[in-house]
Amino acid sequence: MPLAQTGDLVTEAAQVSGAVAAFNVVTLEHIEAVIAGAEAARAPVILQISENAVKFRYGRLIPLARAATTAAHLAQVPVALHLDHVSGDELLRQAADAGFSSVMYDASRLPYAQNLAATRAAVAWGHANGLWVEAELGQVGGKHEEAPLDAHAPGARTRPLEALGFVRDSGVDALAVAIGSSHAMTTRAAALDHALLARLAATLDVPLVLHGSSGVPDAELAAAVRGGIAKVNVGTALNVAMTAAIRTYLTANPHAVDSRRYLSVGREAMARTVTELILTVRGAGVPAEVPVPAA
Repeated sequence: MPLAQTGDLVTEAAQVSGAVAAFNVVTLEHIEAVIAGAEAARAPVILQISENAVKFRYGRLIPLARAATTAAHLAQVPVALHLDHVSGDELLRQAADAGFSSVMYDASRLPYAQNLAATRAAVAWGHANGLWVEAELGQVGGKHEEAPLDAHAPGARTRPLEALGFVRDSGVDALAVAIGSSHAMTTRAAALDHALLARLAATLDVPLVLHGSSGVPDAELAAAVRGGIAKVNVGTALNVAMTAAIRTYLTANPHAVDSRRYLSVGREAMARTVTELILTVRGAGVPAEVPVPAA
């Protein structure tokens, strides 16, 4: 199947008050698990490669991107490729030629004016090169010599009127909003500010994105989608599932050395997690088992 366009998947989801799930991948096993999980859910999905994942892969984007695009072409459901949390122009400018249809440009740590200027420039370049561009805005410090707040720092929130000006002046296609989730949470204990989400959805005319969704309980995720979130980003939940499954396997098999054995267990655990999360944001039930390709 040809690569899907991120913008199309998100727009289609938003039009029916739904959401598309987007999963950050680090290894080939992540890629295979995300696609297998999406196929089991019979739903489109977005594969995301972050700037941090690129750094982990010796700073090389192309090998993982090529693996993702190849796997996407073999998938039985629509799969899009998204470059996530890009903070540098050098990586941004590799996106279009590497198969990505979208990029999340992250200048959210900067004071508002600098965030806006950097994002506007990224959007101009991205649109000129066929990319759908997402950005992020949260409560920004910087006054009285305070350090700017990351958009997902405790207490950070996206302000509706500020977001309206940011979207208008930057030209972004989607906005990641800070409503109480946080990156890298290993427990699902985040409580979202649904009243704020309602104001943001009523104020903005672009799709809204929830980052840090691994730490958000199912009921909160479902409510966020009903409240206007159209793209749900997940990363840490896959690593939690993979690590737990591998740890259990190696504990039970202390002399195991064949990496295919424990990696396949980890891949299956991630695939189940993918299906469960996709069905949560789509409002469906969870199957007892997730079929995955044989090792």
